[in-house]
Amino acid sequence: MEILYIIIFFILGTLMGSFYTVVGLRLPKGEDCIKSRSYCDHCHHTLSLFDMIPIVSYYLLGKKCRYCGASIDSLSTSMEFFTGVLFALSYFVFGFSYDLFIAIGIVSMLSIISVSDITYLIIPDEVLIFFSGYFLVIAALQYGVSTCLLKIFSGLCLFGIMYLIMLMGNYLFKKESLGGGDIKMMFVFGILLHPVVGLLVIFISSVLALPISLFLLYSRGKRIIPFGPFLLLGLTLVFFMGISFNQVLDFIKLL
Repeated sequence: MEILYIIIFFILGTLMGSFYTVVGLRLPKGEDCIKSRSYCDHCHHTLSLFDMIPIVSYYLLGKKCRYCGASIDSLSTSMEFFTGVLFALSYFVFGFSYDLFIAIGIVSMLSIISVSDITYLIIPDEVLIFFSGYFLVIAALQYGVSTCLLKIFSGLCLFGIMYLIMLMGNYLFKKESLGGGDIKMMFVFGILLHPVVGLLVIFISSVLALPISLFLLYSRGKRIIPFGPFLLLGLTLVFFMGISFNQVLDFIKLL
């Protein structure tokens, strides 16, 4: 039965990953991502259900649009697989619990923001507002409405810390060091984490981003990289590993 649930969550994740890709690509451009039909990016032909089977259609169609023959970007297929794996992992780690819904929310945010930030260097405010509300509702159901006030305060603290980091970065590098979306996203992180654990997420994210930043700088000359996906990867790692405030304090005492 457990294997069946894992498969179901993987399939659900691939379906949602396809939708999240559309949201990440269309929302920053102000396009409708709910009511309008999916279309080929090259010929703009409306896609049929056969064209949109997650992962499968990409290979059955030979990685090309069957209407115009243009190559299909692998981004959507990659996100479908990536989201499917993380949905399945969410169930495997947390089972049916409140934490499962939090994990799925984190993975969903990671998928949407990765697409938008990598493509446009934009983290849509609508995404942050939606998931702030989503996580606060879960907190209210799990711990009571009064806890939401503490969650909001934690979010504001982490937002303020990230804002100070940005100011220091701007002063040291004499240019914009962090995007506004990265700073606002820390409010969402604060709803989920103690501010001290949030600092750990920032550290882990920086470690993950550093080698890739250096590679892109020296191989392609890119001086600006999207930091949002790395922040969310750090959040995903910390949440899935169950790292708590007390564990962070215990580790600090050992240093």
